[in-house]
Amino acid sequence: MSENHLHPAKAVIAKLGGPEAVATVTGKHISRVYRWMYSKERGGTGGVIPQRDAEKLLAHAERQGVDLHPGDFFSKEEAA
Repeated sequence: MSENHLHPAKAVIAKLGGPEAVATVTGKHISRVYRWMYSKERGGTGGVIPQRDAEKLLAHAERQGVDLHPGDFFSKEEAA
């Protein structure tokens, strides 16, 4: 993944094994997963993972023993 990719999506995707793994878990095309890491100006979501997909990813992480928490889906700026 590029350093141009946006958080928190970049960090969540990395924890789960990369875009290919996340695409498999969510049933989304890999291009959609990459869009989560793109700015809104580039046609992405600005680093935000949609809630429905976040729920799938959290459930998968729990089953696999991956250290992932709901707070990981929010940027520090949003939390403040």
